[in-house]
Amino acid sequence: MSAQTRYLDKPWLPYYPPGVSPTVPVPNISIPQAFDEATERYGAKTALVFYGRKVTFAELRDQVDRLATALAALGVEKGETIGLHLLNSPQFVIAYFAALKVGAKVTAISPVYTSIEIRHQLTDSQATVLVGQDLLYDKVEKAGVALRHVILTSIEEYLPPLRKLMGRSVLGKWFGASRPLGTPGGHVWQFQALLKQHPPRPPVVKIDPQADVAALPYTGGTTSHPKGVILTHANLMACRAQVATLFPFEEGRETFLAFLPFFHIYGQVVLMLNGITNGATLVLFTTPDLEEILSAVETYQATAFYGVPTLYETLKDYEKTNRVNWKRLKVIGCGADTLHESTVKGWQQRTGAQILEGYGLTECSAVSHFNPYTRPKVGSFGVPVPNMLAAVIDPEGMEFLPPGEVGELILSGPNVMQGYWKSPEETSKALVTLVGQRWLRTGDLVRMDEEGYFHYIDRRKDLIKYKGHSVFAKEVEEVLYGHPQVKAAGVIGVPDPAAGALIKAVVVLQPEARGKVTEDEIRAYCSERLAPFKVPKLIEFRGEVPKTDVGKVSRRELREEFLEERAP
Repeated sequence: MSAQTRYLDKPWLPYYPPGVSPTVPVPNISIPQAFDEATERYGAKTALVFYGRKVTFAELRDQVDRLATALAALGVEKGETIGLHLLNSPQFVIAYFAALKVGAKVTAISPVYTSIEIRHQLTDSQATVLVGQDLLYDKVEKAGVALRHVILTSIEEYLPPLRKLMGRSVLGKWFGASRPLGTPGGHVWQFQALLKQHPPRPPVVKIDPQADVAALPYTGGTTSHPKGVILTHANLMACRAQVATLFPFEEGRETFLAFLPFFHIYGQVVLMLNGITNGATLVLFTTPDLEEILSAVETYQATAFYGVPTLYETLKDYEKTNRVNWKRLKVIGCGADTLHESTVKGWQQRTGAQILEGYGLTECSAVSHFNPYTRPKVGSFGVPVPNMLAAVIDPEGMEFLPPGEVGELILSGPNVMQGYWKSPEETSKALVTLVGQRWLRTGDLVRMDEEGYFHYIDRRKDLIKYKGHSVFAKEVEEVLYGHPQVKAAGVIGVPDPAAGALIKAVVVLQPEARGKVTEDEIRAYCSERLAPFKVPKLIEFRGEVPKTDVGKVSRRELREEFLEERAP
């Protein structure tokens, strides 16, 4: 059997949970249609919980329709781009679905972005309207982008009375001082005023799910600068259908904690879009307060918990983690970055529960792989979701590689993006045709085992070439994370004329070990577990490693910092 045939035969299918089909139907409807159907079906049910304030599906529908009516009145037309610069809140959910109802596309911007980063995304996406948080608006003004309309909202608008003062105080610590909303006029509008002034009668806009763009998220930029990813209504509806089959969820009966940021594709699709359109209750958090999150798991009897590796690494050692009966939850999911095996083992020892690691990209609408809850495999990010093909190819020659060999992961399915926004050259590099099918080149190095489970090795751009040897940064990091006194680590290759690249490890020690553990001790620890050519030649201790806004170690920033230090 050829390597190509091995992938096309989908060897992972025997390990799907009972009742999960290799293919699932994707309704040819727009996201607003899916939203309307859910809000009509679950009108009296709670859709959102915001620090105790509950919003029913009927109330959510009313406010979405009012804002959509207001956007139309402000002249927003089909195809325009609306920027969302908001924390997780009812306003984000309302603005997202309202924008799609008028046929606009949404580009969500990280609340921690600088003015320069905000300017890039607003300008590049050609945004004409922004719905923003008042306490973040100073950075938007400094960005200096000409916007036709700005709609500002305050975090207190949906907080229960007793939480309003506390909420503003806590957020001020995270994001700085707020600014008054001021009076309506010019191009700046108040969110609540628009809702009150307009009836819930949005215009009827014809949306072609296959052709019309719904979202324009920007890539995380861990190895390069962010690019806009074109996702249609059909792409996102496909991912919704694929994810809905993976776990033993019952439509209209689930409760999800939504602390993962909605501006990121993981939180936006897996939690917000899938949750709302499937009748789930979302318990929203603007900031990741561990004590409040743990309390909410029990208070609201959450049925699923989605996080990132750094959260689980923290929780496995957090004093109050045992407050939660983790075995009760249907799913404890993890994505957005590599889940280290030391974290999995520590979590299992602490809670007795299994973390299900998955994999996805912005370019595939959030999800491409999952670990079957009936047969998870530690150290693997699982098997492809229904309707999706995955394969491993030689990054240079594009030939299919047999199971067990390391190569580049490619993906084919209805959730794969249309391309990069205004970047035809980047699109042609990423989307290729093989065996008569359209594939996404992910840039990730992986291997598939004989059972069809995939294992992450590293980003192709993070492969370090030391004296002709190939060294994977992730492999070195995995060893470092196994050291009992190492809290975090990032590994990069730095240019060296004699070796090609030297392996550098940036290490964050546990507080009690700082100033006590030496570079030689770390190097000796690695030498016992790695081949000599993989042992870091350079070790730097720091108080923290740079991370992206969703908690990934940013190797790009580490490389840039090194080059800046060496610049003449």
